[in-house]
Amino acid sequence: MRITAIDAEEHEEVYRVEDAEAGLKGFIAVHSTRLGPAAGGLRMRVYRCDDEALRDVLNLSRGMTFKNAAADLPLGGGKAVIIGDPSHDKTPAILRAMGRAIGQLEGRYWTAEDMGMTPDDMAVIAAETPFVAGLAGGDFASGDPSPVTALGVFNAVRRATRHRLGYDSLYGLTVSVQGLGNVGRHLAQLVHGDGAHLVVTDIDPARVAAAIAEWGAEAAAEDDIYKTGADIFAPCAIGGVLNAETIPQLRARVVVGAANNQLATPADGDRMAQRGILYAPDFVANGGGIINVAAEILKVADRPSWVASKLTALDATMEAILVAARTEGVSPNAVAERIVAERMSRAAA
Repeated sequence: MRITAIDAEEHEEVYRVEDAEAGLKGFIAVHSTRLGPAAGGLRMRVYRCDDEALRDVLNLSRGMTFKNAAADLPLGGGKAVIIGDPSHDKTPAILRAMGRAIGQLEGRYWTAEDMGMTPDDMAVIAAETPFVAGLAGGDFASGDPSPVTALGVFNAVRRATRHRLGYDSLYGLTVSVQGLGNVGRHLAQLVHGDGAHLVVTDIDPARVAAAIAEWGAEAAAEDDIYKTGADIFAPCAIGGVLNAETIPQLRARVVVGAANNQLATPADGDRMAQRGILYAPDFVANGGGIINVAAEILKVADRPSWVASKLTALDATMEAILVAARTEGVSPNAVAERIVAERMSRAAA
């Protein structure tokens, strides 16, 4: 096992993690522990190069600082990535090696499942380190956070829809969902149950076929999802999809999704506002999963009630953001970042 420290602007700790015998190559990034120990999921995916993986973990860990602060949790922001295809590269040896690496941070970073990971994978990692949440079993086990993430996003979809379109439900509206992974699939089920018509895309044709069979969804090509005639666009795959190229294509008037770091640059939030598109900041909308995980990290006795109250508070925060953005004539993302900065400043005082 080799863990190499990397200097990174704005981050407290960043490490390259390699274990040749296990086949592990990845990164761990701790962006901030100002509010508490850093918490954020472990994802496994294919990257074109190590630099792309490093950029991803840096952006994701920073996003977790924002997400945890927006949800008013006593946790900082961190993230970890494993480079590889989870469908055939993932092994117990790789997971255990990552667990040993996480253990070396001695609780400054807590991990949980993210893209390419499952509660069973977390159990393998937990054999090497106690700093794991999202477990399927145990006294405070929270299990798969995906349904709770999806519920928080669904709440944000309905909230933004009321503000921009004036409807209290999604009945008769069209929602385009980009990405039908764990969260995207749960979100699609919720919006379908609220009466929306679905347009979907995913890199896995089987997921699209399942959505067509189960919900009567309409399929769209990956590059065409932005320009479908949807009322609401829900990015639920990778980050950076809202950018100078895609935003001009959007016909949706509301954008709310589960993906992290949806804006390629801060200017893209302003770009959507200028087009009259209401964007609900991702690090607020998708905070349900980390709320669920936090209950396990914090050893909350009555997790369901605590999570429900936190989701209600998160929805109220989104309402306050959208009201302030409309009143001040600025983008919701700018308001959300200001709220996070204020909470971080109070913690530092």
